[in-house]
Amino acid sequence: MRHEYRPPRRRSRLTRRGRLALFLGMLLATGALIAVPLLRGADEAAEKPRHLLVPEGRRAPEVYAAIDRVLGLPAGSAKAAAATAALDLPAEAKGNPEGFLFPATYPVTSRTTPAELLTAMVRTANEKLATKAVADGARAHGMTPYQTATLASIVEAEADSAADMGKVARVVHNRLARSMPLQMDSTLNYALNRHTVDTKLGETRIDSPFNTYRRQGLPPAPIDSPGLQAMAAAVAPTPGDWLYFVTVKPGDTRFSATYAAHRKHVAEFNRLRATADAGTRMVAGRAQQQPGARTD
Repeated sequence: MRHEYRPPRRRSRLTRRGRLALFLGMLLATGALIAVPLLRGADEAAEKPRHLLVPEGRRAPEVYAAIDRVLGLPAGSAKAAAATAALDLPAEAKGNPEGFLFPATYPVTSRTTPAELLTAMVRTANEKLATKAVADGARAHGMTPYQTATLASIVEAEADSAADMGKVARVVHNRLARSMPLQMDSTLNYALNRHTVDTKLGETRIDSPFNTYRRQGLPPAPIDSPGLQAMAAAVAPTPGDWLYFVTVKPGDTRFSATYAAHRKHVAEFNRLRATADAGTRMVAGRAQQQPGARTD
């Protein structure tokens, strides 16, 4: 499955329609600014905190790098702290905080440590996954909190817009129910440590637990940090019988229940891309990243 990748982005996710409205109303009530216990003395109390923004969909290495930058630390400091901070992660995570570095805005001061920020992020992710709406929805689908975070991370990476999240989640659930490989490019990109809109046939054959072309079921871990809307979509997917989707152009993702219908949408995508590529070649010195898709 393919959506247009626009790295890195921050989507507006304050409104939704349909089944997710009730979930999001409950989840968003807690606010976006996460309080971290950082001010410990009179000097610090007088210091005006700066803020670290962690957008939805960031991978752990990207979050580590952002922490190092905002704290003015050498590269690798936050990653090293993650290995020793005794983070409150599910046993399934095996010490890997991917998917649990919750996207939000965190205050920082001159004495903030990477371990404090990481602890706050993981604590917040656990709180959101334990919210009644998410927890009840996950149980209804027979998912653990870790599986919920994993599925939500795929939704976060694959959906072209907030409005598509519920449908993308439904495709994942429908494929899981039919024991179909998920065939998500986002998981393959994670395995190859890249962000791209083009996937070659040979790459779909790589030996990786994150290659959802070769392996059935969810990948063994989340592939990014999902936000509230992705979590809500994961446990309350939009009703539908879709098994395929392709973003034909920005803002126009087509969902299909049959492969034949999907092929028609892919053909439309290829036609539009060919036109866009031809236009790009006519503009000397300029290159534009075009959306990509596969036919499977």
